[in-house]
Amino acid sequence: MRIALGADHAGVVLKEQIKRYLDERRVEYTDFGTDSTDAVDYPDYAAKVAREVAGGAYDRGILFCGSGIGMAIAANKVPGIRAAPIVDEASARLSRSHNDANVLSLAARLTAAEEARTFVQIFLDTPFEGGRHQRRVSKIAALDHSAVGKTV
Repeated sequence: MRIALGADHAGVVLKEQIKRYLDERRVEYTDFGTDSTDAVDYPDYAAKVAREVAGGAYDRGILFCGSGIGMAIAANKVPGIRAAPIVDEASARLSRSHNDANVLSLAARLTAAEEARTFVQIFLDTPFEGGRHQRRVSKIAALDHSAVGKTV
């Protein structure tokens, strides 16, 4: 499994902690930045990671910002991305098993490192259940190709 990582200035410290965890697990990853706590615009990093995942170069992505929300919103603008802001173990598990999320977005200002490690572990290890959930994920994918104002 190949993982694309991205963070803004608020998420860079947590990203570094998760990189150590991925190293321990021998998970291959590429860090698309940022590497500093100097202020940057999170949509730039969300877009880099989302495009890499949507294009198939990476299996999944992990984003880090202060709340996890801005990165998820920006990443979800890229067709093919299902980014989920994760706040607990249940949301991490359900994002994968029910929604086939391919990008995890973590709230660096609200999530302790150990908790984030648990969320990442669940995100990486939980399979998509398919079945009744596939129909819904397919409808989400159809939205990527629909025009504004049209029904799916």
